[in-house]
Formats: sequence, C-alpha cells, structure tokens
Amino acid sequence: MQVPTEDLAVLLQMQTIDLEARQCQNDLEALPQRQIILQARAKKKQIEEKNVEIRKFFEASDNRCRMLSEEDSGLAEKQRRLQAEIEELKGDYRSVESRTRDLNGIAKRRATLEEQLSSALDELARIEDMQKKILLMLEAINKKEAEATEGFIKEGGQLKARIAACEADRQKLAQRLPADLSRDYDKIMKRTKGVAVAMLTEKACGACRSTIEPGRLSELRRQGNVVHCPHCQRLLILHS
Repeated sequence: MQVPTEDLAVLLQMQTIDLEARQCQNDLEALPQRQIILQARAKKKQIEEKNVEIRKFFEASDNRCRMLSEEDSGLAEKQRRLQAEIEELKGDYRSVESRTRDLNGIAKRRATLEEQLSSALDELARIEDMQKKILLMLEAINKKEAEATEGFIKEGGQLKARIAACEADRQKLAQRLPADLSRDYDKIMKRTKGVAVAMLTEKACGACRSTIEPGRLSELRRQGNVVHCPHCQRLLILHS
C-alpha cells in the first residue's frame, strides 16, 4: 500500500507510544512491592487458617478447664456439707463412718481433678502463648504489607498515570490514520505483542532481521512504500 509520509510519521509515533505503554505495564507488574504484597497476603492466609485451628483448641481446652473447675467447686461444696453433717452426728458412728468414706472419695476425686486442671491450665497457657506469637506475626506481616502497598501506590500510580496518558495520545493518533491501516496495525500489535512496524534495513526486516531476496524485494516495492514482511508479516516500511 502507498502511505503518505505524514501517515508514516503518525504510525511510527503511535508504535513508540505503544511500546512505552507496554514497558510501563511490564514495569508495573515487575514492581518488587507487588510480589511482597502477594507473598504477605498468602502468608497471612496460612497464618489465619492456622489460627482458626488453634482457636478451636483453645475453646476445647478452656471448656475442659471450666468443666473441671465446676466439678471441683461442686465437690468442695459437697465436702463442706458432709463435714458439717459429721460434726452434727458425733454420736452416730455408722452415719459418721459413711460420710467419712464419702469425704475420702471426694478428696481423692478432687486430687485427681487438681492434677487434670493443672495439666489443662498448662495446655491453655501454651495455646495462649501460640496465639500471642501469631498475633505478633500478623502485626509484622500487616506492617510489611502496608509499607509495600504505600510504595506500590506511589510508584505504581505514576506508571498507571503514564499508561493512561499513552492510551490517550495513542487514541488521538489512531484517529489520524486511515481506518484500514489502523486496524491492520492493531491486529499485528496484538499478534506480536510488541513491534508491529519495522523499517527495511540493508534488505532485511528491521524487526525479524530476515533478509529479503532482491527479486522479492523488487516485487514488494511495486506494491507501495508499506508492505507486509514476507517472513514475520509485520508492517514493513520500505523507505521513509
């Protein structure tokens, strides 16, 4: 196709803008803060899932401590009642003996409860210690994520602003090109994800570097000053 010189200038300018926008997008995706944020969120998810399990253990241990304490309190009250009854029944040997056996049984059970409660409280203390450590870990991760987010917003915001400016400039330039040329350029840009326009340099495509045979080159020149590279199918400017 034969393209006016001013349209060639617009086409090359549009490609320069597209390449800048693509580079900005790559820089945005490559920002170190982005990876830090993603890693922090993944780590937080793992810790929070672990914390749910620990919370269940805590609730079970806390319930066990409460049940043991309630049982011990009930036995202590029964123990006091039996002791009072024994003091009132000093002359009734059999009744005193019966209640004394009950007291001994209660004492043994309370001793067992004391051991079980001590063990349960130790377990509860260990779980609480784990929860404190998890809280400190989450605080550290949140701080790291917040710092990375602040940096990402600052640097990423600048890149996003530049990408938006490139898109606005590109849209204005595209409107100055013939519709068919603009569509062809867009199609090639999407396919190549990079350079869509190349200059002929020493009988070779400036993009794919493939040499074009003299006979084939002469044939292409007869088609106009802009053709498709026979090797990579990019738009190839034969002369400026």
